Amino acid sequence: MTTLFTSAELDKAIVLLASPPLVRLITEIDDNGAIPPRRLAGILHDLSPHHLRCAVETGRGHGLVRSVPGVGLELTEAGSALADLYDATARWARRHNCPEPVSDFGSRVRHTFDLLAASLATEQAERLASPSTGSLSGSGRERDLDLLRDLLIQWLTSNPQVTALPEPEPAA
Repeated sequence: MTTLFTSAELDKAIVLLASPPLVRLITEIDDNGAIPPRRLAGILHDLSPHHLRCAVETGRGHGLVRSVPGVGLELTEAGSALADLYDATARWARRHNCPEPVSDFGSRVRHTFDLLAASLATEQAERLASPSTGSLSGSGRERDLDLLRDLLIQWLTSNPQVTALPEPEPAA
């Protein structure tokens, strides 16, 4: 699958999506439903107030979570799709013992996203060298990673707000 993103856009998206507090927030809501008002710190007690604030601001700013009066913080459609992507990456990592045979969910997601970033960079370099280059061939691990890469690209294509780079400041 061909990517339509620059290296800078992909790097920004990977860093954002693999952020441990964001992964924790999205998966908590996906697994257990909306977080009631004023319960965020109690439910995500392993995150500092700063990390909680950053995760919620990032999630809201990129259209992944929203606050619903009387319900609390819930996933948007994009956030729910991201949770599915997180689940797929964690399953791949578990199946391939990445990063270690025993790892937590967040470590698996972050490690796999790092592999996906490297895979996307390789794909772009190969495409520039030879426009007819297809996806990676080889082991089942590589083919499975190709499928995850395609899922990530589909998600990013459906959610361009995540890859948008800030506009440069005008010169004074």
